[in-house]
Formats: sequence, structure tokens, C-alpha cells
Amino acid sequence: MTPLEVYQTYLAFKNHFTKDNYDYFRYCGKTKASKASFNKRKDRYFFERMSRKKSDDEIQRFFLANFSQSQDPQRLWIGEIIDSGDAVYTEWLKKIQSLKYLFKTEAEVFINKENFDKMFSVSGGSHSDVLKKHLKGAISLETLVLLDMILGFSKRHDKQLFDPVWETVSFKMKKYKPFLNIDIKDYKETLREIVCE
Repeated sequence: MTPLEVYQTYLAFKNHFTKDNYDYFRYCGKTKASKASFNKRKDRYFFERMSRKKSDDEIQRFFLANFSQSQDPQRLWIGEIIDSGDAVYTEWLKKIQSLKYLFKTEAEVFINKENFDKMFSVSGGSHSDVLKKHLKGAISLETLVLLDMILGFSKRHDKQLFDPVWETVSFKMKKYKPFLNIDIKDYKETLREIVCE
């Protein structure tokens, strides 16, 4: 990728994870960023450096990792990504490469037959147990998305929870889900085994 293409990819991921009306897949990762706007940026050195150091696929995965794992993607600046992004990317790669194991170990910790329904229920506008576990860091975003792909609990949460915390988590789940292009059957079976033990 050229430095301009790295900048455009950065903007595409930033827009995807921060804007309701931008979809990375719908627009094929394209943005309206021009060479003139790129040349005016004082931080273009970071994009030039990244274009020399990383392959095209690695650049896309690198931005996906950093924007999906960020607490505040809106404020995620390229200089910050360059400084701490490699550590985030390495951790994210580990999670993705061992996704089945991650899902199983995280689900085993909090799910069993007795509490299964309670884990995903919302009552009186309070957060469900599964959301609380995610907010405490006991459940990764990946496991939360996989559970939603299996159970579809986010639709019920969207109807019952009207607070900024859930809205932020729900938005991130929706934006991240298309990137987890996986066959969900194995995960359903794993969850069934955990619940029925």
C-alpha cells in the first residue's frame, strides 16, 4: 500500500467503528480522502512508515485489531496506534488464532444450566449478567459477539436497555460482527456441551 492508501484504510476503519452510516464492507473500505488532504496532514509520516513496514493484509488486520479493541475509537489517533498498536495487534491475533479455546474457557467460567437464562435477562433496566461480565473484562468482545450470534440476545437488550453503556457495547458488537466470518456451528455445540454438563 502507498502511504495514501494506508491513510484511506485508517479512515475506513475509523469511520466503520465510529459512524452509524458507514459500513466497511458496503463501501469496500473506500473513503473520499484525497491526496491533497493527506499531504496537508502533519502526521503523514506515520502512514509512510507503516506502508514500508507492513504488508497490505497486515495493515488491514492491524487497524481492525486497534479499532475493535479500543475503548474510544473516535479518539484513536494514528500516532497512538503506532506507539501502542503492536501490543494490541499481537494480543488480538492470539485471541483470533485461538478463538474456539477462548470462547470455551470464558463461557465455562460463567455459564451453567442453573444460571443460563439469568445470564442474558434484563430486568428493570439493569444490565444483564453477561454484559456486566464483559464490562469487568471477564468476557472478551469476541465471546460476547459469538454468544450473540448463537443466541441473538442483543435484540432483546436493544429493546429493554436505554443507557449509553449498552448502546456503546451494542454498536461495537454490530460493527465487529461482520469481521468474525466463522462457521458458528462448532460454537453452538461447545455452548450446548457447557450448559448440559
